[in-house]
Amino acid sequence: MADTLVGIQRLIRRRLRGTLTGPRLRGAEVELLRLVQTRPGIGIKEAARELHLAGNSVSTLVNRLAMDGHLVRETDPADRRAARLHLTDAAHRRLHDWQRRRAALVGLHVARLTEAERDALRAALPALHRLAVTLHEEAEQP
Repeated sequence: MADTLVGIQRLIRRRLRGTLTGPRLRGAEVELLRLVQTRPGIGIKEAARELHLAGNSVSTLVNRLAMDGHLVRETDPADRRAARLHLTDAAHRRLHDWQRRRAALVGLHVARLTEAERDALRAALPALHRLAVTLHEEAEQP
């Protein structure tokens, strides 16, 4: 199952990369941007914990993404030494475009499946979501 899911994700990325404008982002960069998209104002330390990365690794990613115009660092008013992260408009557009194109590609191929296959995918979604939650919860435990 894991191999199939990884294979699907890899094929989607390869299909969509060919039409990208701008420099290609690394996996960890995209993960950080998606995290900031869902949790605007997240701090570096919290982002590192959420992504299961070292704080200095996330700082390096933040520096690179800020330099490339994808992230804005704002000083945390509660702790002047800490930063709060926000996406730039360009990053919002890039993520939205990627998500739109990914949905269109997957939708096209799901439509080619039989009704029974589509029903099976719909039926599997709650279990796959629960699997993701339990994997995340386990990773959070000390």
